[in-house]
Amino acid sequence: AAEDGVDIISLSITPNRRPPGIATFFNPIDMALLSAVKAGIFVVQAAGNTGPSPKSICSFSPWIFTVGAASHDRIYSNSIVLGNNITIHGVGLAPGTQNDAMYTLVSAAHAVNDTMTSENIYASDCQDSSAFKRDVVRGNILICSYSIRFVLGLATIRQALGTAKDLDAAGVVFYMDPFLLGFQLNPIPMRIPGIVIPSPDDSKVSFLALYIEYFEQSLDFDKFLQIFLEYYNSSLVWDETTRKVVSFGGAACISGGIRANFSHSAPKIMFYSARGPDPEDASFVNADILKPNIVAPGNFIWAAWSSGGSDSVEFQGESFAMMSGTSMAAPHIAGLAALIKQKFPNISPAAIGSALSTTASLYDRNGGPIQAQRTYANPDMGLSTATPFDMGSGFVNATAALDPGLIFDTSYDEYMSFLCGINGSSPVVQNYTGEVCGSSPTLNSIDLNLPSITISKMNSSLVIRRTVINIGSNETYRVSWSEPNGTSIKLAPNQFFIPRGGKQVLSVFFQTTLDSNVASFGRISLVGSLGHSVSIPVSVLVKIYNTTG
Repeated sequence: AAEDGVDIISLSITPNRRPPGIATFFNPIDMALLSAVKAGIFVVQAAGNTGPSPKSICSFSPWIFTVGAASHDRIYSNSIVLGNNITIHGVGLAPGTQNDAMYTLVSAAHAVNDTMTSENIYASDCQDSSAFKRDVVRGNILICSYSIRFVLGLATIRQALGTAKDLDAAGVVFYMDPFLLGFQLNPIPMRIPGIVIPSPDDSKVSFLALYIEYFEQSLDFDKFLQIFLEYYNSSLVWDETTRKVVSFGGAACISGGIRANFSHSAPKIMFYSARGPDPEDASFVNADILKPNIVAPGNFIWAAWSSGGSDSVEFQGESFAMMSGTSMAAPHIAGLAALIKQKFPNISPAAIGSALSTTASLYDRNGGPIQAQRTYANPDMGLSTATPFDMGSGFVNATAALDPGLIFDTSYDEYMSFLCGINGSSPVVQNYTGEVCGSSPTLNSIDLNLPSITISKMNSSLVIRRTVINIGSNETYRVSWSEPNGTSIKLAPNQFFIPRGGKQVLSVFFQTTLDSNVASFGRISLVGSLGHSVSIPVSVLVKIYNTTG
């Protein structure tokens, strides 16, 4: 990449486990990326989808810009309206039935050929059109089961849609097997009217909860499937002798899920997005480095897709797919980094990261603090305010990042001084970089000129210095701060003038006010007279209050 003159690398791979050895930073991926930074390349890496547990982050080093995943305000929702005027929400990037007309509901189990035997227990998966009576299904909505076979790849929605089309069905309703507990269902493209109704215990159809939240309804989607099946079964007329259905009384229309709805609840940190604090080594000792660095849209993102790809049967033949994960968030940052590099051609990789970090937003579109999902099951039920270990500096603000005012810069040599300062690291550094640590002064991680301050353990007091560079116009800045619980802060200077291209050293004086092993958070803000605003997250984990002396 360096030889090709690349400016930005977006990486969606991380170490598959916490690297052993003297420090997590010494792994082949991170050290190769350090070489890229040496060549002036800005490196973006997905945080990993191992959240929401603390220290689940899989991207460790200060020279890597680590991106977590957040939701955005575009939501695709689908629904089906029953003949009794009850609306049930579900999944499916599908068109609706024509003109909102009602169509008769017919279960696949009640449309099988008379020649079918009871041994074919999976007929309801709708995988073979020859198994059904065409005259029963034609012009009606076919009901199919979404069983464990779909999860295992033994059945597909694509094949079921083909069955419905062969039988001239007006649409398809899939109902999820109640035994598919905790299965995450992504929006699925459908060429004909269709919808998937979640099972009572399907807790991962999170965009449904968002949809409900948007309309401020109090619907209980745990009962969606039960309501649907009770309505259908109550509408059937049976032959008492043959015990076969002779009349289908249930009807419905599918609204369709192609048009997007927009919610003001975004962004929120997704449950799967990996979390800090950054582990310094395999023994879970914390590093004085903030991870992740930032969050960006990563949930239900339209992504380019190879129509010949075989990774997902449901997306075969499609040119785009709706995907989720930190690998969807990282390219947003890479693209914005390219714009920053275009505007400031001589800017360093660290300075690009600074521009992104110090301008990030802390608030959702309602004006409240960004929330974080903290549980794998029912993720929207246990939201709480996101911390820097959930979202880094915050949610990316593209407009502000292109005009940051001040930046923090860190050079390759400073990263090397940091690595050489790790006890016993000299042979490892030489092995990876070919450079000898020598007798040059070393740096602690806390003294790297990062756009954040993370203190893993503070004993009584500490002084940390940061240097800012003005890449904007001449400006006067006022300094303010909020203190982490158990810590007092003072800054000098609390106001300064800085010309374009000028530098200013900020001294931050910390003092513990109580003993605590609970992480607490604050923030330093630099507000300029021309409207620039620079935000620096402060995280303090262990605080030791010494009353002696």
